[in-house]
Amino acid sequence: MTRADFISQVAQSAGITKKDAATATDAVISTIANALAKGDSVSFIGFGTFSIAERKAREARVPSTGKIIKVPATKVAKFKVGKNLKEAVAKAKKKK
Repeated sequence: MTRADFISQVAQSAGITKKDAATATDAVISTIANALAKGDSVSFIGFGTFSIAERKAREARVPSTGKIIKVPATKVAKFKVGKNLKEAVAKAKKKK
């Protein structure tokens, strides 16, 4: 599903215009990104939790050259699926 498809579905489901749905979608994504940037997590009960995870520094090999490089430690966004979403996906798989 593309962003445009998502916005169309939100607009139809909420009974609002696509412009309003796009504004709301952008606001939600921006709010989640800002919270993660501050180091906070964002939880939607039943849907899941967005959080920050730290990856340790490590060494990796470049496949084309075989050269070993150092990859620095970094912070990455992480999503843990909630119970209701997990169950909904499992039911959808069974129907196929």
